[in-house]
Amino acid sequence: MDILQNLYMGFSISLTPMNILYCLAGCFFGQIVGVLPGIGAPTAVALLLPLTFSINPTSAIIMFAGIYYGVAYGGTITSVLINVPGESSTVMTCLDGYQMALKGRAGAALSVAAVGSWISGTIAVAILMCFAPALAKFALRFGPAEFFGLAFMSFGLLTVFGAEQPLKTIISTLIGLLISTIGLDVISGMPRFAFGIPQLLGGFDFIVIICGIFGLAEVFNSIEEPEEGNLIKAKMRLHDLFLTKAEWIASRWAIVRGAIIGFLTGIIPAGGITTASFLSYLAEKKISKHPEKFGTGTIEGVAAPEAANNAASISGFAPLLALGIPGSPTTAVMLAGFMMWGIRPGPLLFETKPDLVWGLISSKFIGNLILLLMNIFLIPLFVMILRVPYTILMCFIVIFAAVGAYTVNNNIFDVWMMLGFGVLGYIMKKLNYPIVPLVLALVLGNLAENSIRQALTISGGSFSIFVTRPISLLFIVVGVLAYLSPVIRRAFKGRRVNVDGASS
Repeated sequence: MDILQNLYMGFSISLTPMNILYCLAGCFFGQIVGVLPGIGAPTAVALLLPLTFSINPTSAIIMFAGIYYGVAYGGTITSVLINVPGESSTVMTCLDGYQMALKGRAGAALSVAAVGSWISGTIAVAILMCFAPALAKFALRFGPAEFFGLAFMSFGLLTVFGAEQPLKTIISTLIGLLISTIGLDVISGMPRFAFGIPQLLGGFDFIVIICGIFGLAEVFNSIEEPEEGNLIKAKMRLHDLFLTKAEWIASRWAIVRGAIIGFLTGIIPAGGITTASFLSYLAEKKISKHPEKFGTGTIEGVAAPEAANNAASISGFAPLLALGIPGSPTTAVMLAGFMMWGIRPGPLLFETKPDLVWGLISSKFIGNLILLLMNIFLIPLFVMILRVPYTILMCFIVIFAAVGAYTVNNNIFDVWMMLGFGVLGYIMKKLNYPIVPLVLALVLGNLAENSIRQALTISGGSFSIFVTRPISLLFIVVGVLAYLSPVIRRAFKGRRVNVDGASS
């Protein structure tokens, strides 16, 4: 009954004309960002964040949520039509979506992505309504030791999801933690890594960092390697968007499975929508009776990852709202927005700001419906946007990033710092270092540091507090196993090779 009452309160907030307008604007802008390859949801939210100082926090977070799952929708269009993922979460969609387009079924591929995302999004929101409050109540039992364990586990899980380059993932995390320590020590008051520069005593503002590391870095990379593809020229009529009976039967369970995998992946700190789409595609291929057809234009190969990435974009709000832990770069940027508005996400948010929480959750029903209609009727418009010259697009990104960095403190020093972080992001991308661990470490660095110091103060300097408290112990054990996962995988792989060699 409480859930129904809360949902009623949420809809009374999200269905106001102003919030519907913000939801519509977020979905539309997110769709455009998804259509334009290489920009991404973190960049879009980062560029708009400084413009929301005077906006009601509930309206602003509803808009940002619309951008987040709107990007997941929009990236599908480029994946299907030009074989270039508009967002990293739509990489797997390229494999079968573009092949369907070459066979004249581009409309069906876009349609199953839209319908599948809407169904999975609706399922995910329904589960989120029940799951997030329970998670928040569980999190009320957290103390400093538990919060440190949670941050430690989050850093470790990054190593699992970056399995192909665990060492680079750890290095990227350490760089983020190092940057988060710059400024005055909150306990001793001593400056750390300020090098006598007064502007560094307060540390780096998160908006300055993300405007550089996402916005400018993407401009540098796009100038050097513009993403191009062959646009499918065939015109799509309305009836081309309808699925055949056979296509619907083939994709329906793929959508459901994608929704479940996406939701479960999204609630894991550091999971993210990209991981969800990969896992869903691989799972669908493994259980298929005809796995050899994947990559040749099978509709399940489009339905599963698209359902998963949208479900994960919704469930990713659970750890953010209930624990104050972002699960992706986009929710990390949103966490900066919460702090900018003077709101601290966490276990008490459901009690102190129920209008924001339930207004946001109910708005996701509205946003998913808006995106479904957009993807049915506005696809020709988004195809036209694909023809925008990169030179024009990149100029606007530079302008928005510079204005956003400057308006934080009205200081030109922040613009130079943004340029420096842009160069850092560019170098990391060229050297194939992941950006996500750095961003998560920046966000969780202060939480991890303050929590471990508070816990040691409580225990009189004894580290036993982290292993005598069950929840903290669980998080730390999972974190240690996550860090050791590359070694464990290598050992199992070597054992399997030896067994196969012996049997042959």
